[in-house]
Amino acid sequence: MNKSEHDEQKTVIQWADAMSGKYPCLRWLYAIPNAAKRSYKLAAYMKAEGMKSGVFDLCLPYPCNGYHGLYIEMKAGKGRVSENQQAFEAYAAEQGYCAVICWGADAAIEAISEYISANDAIRGCDRVGG
Repeated sequence: MNKSEHDEQKTVIQWADAMSGKYPCLRWLYAIPNAAKRSYKLAAYMKAEGMKSGVFDLCLPYPCNGYHGLYIEMKAGKGRVSENQQAFEAYAAEQGYCAVICWGADAAIEAISEYISANDAIRGCDRVGG
């Protein structure tokens, strides 16, 4: 059975919470709620608050390996990368952030682990597991 993007992201957050004792920066991994299905009224309300199409799902505000922080776009199943997500990925990289697109929780956990490790490479800070 294929897990939903929500379930995959939930698994990543649960892992981060469990590992935050070993890696304190994981305490600050947070979700950016841009993708959920909403009513027109709620979507307009959130857009007025600053919700932006294309912004990735997760952010780890931890400078490491020469980057200012890590952004992760979660994908599951037959998810696709939108033009706005591609634009955000390029923008984040231009600004000194590592931005990765991960298909599934395992790929995201691997990307985070590599990012916070002493390893300077995270596959070119590109797509992981897709």
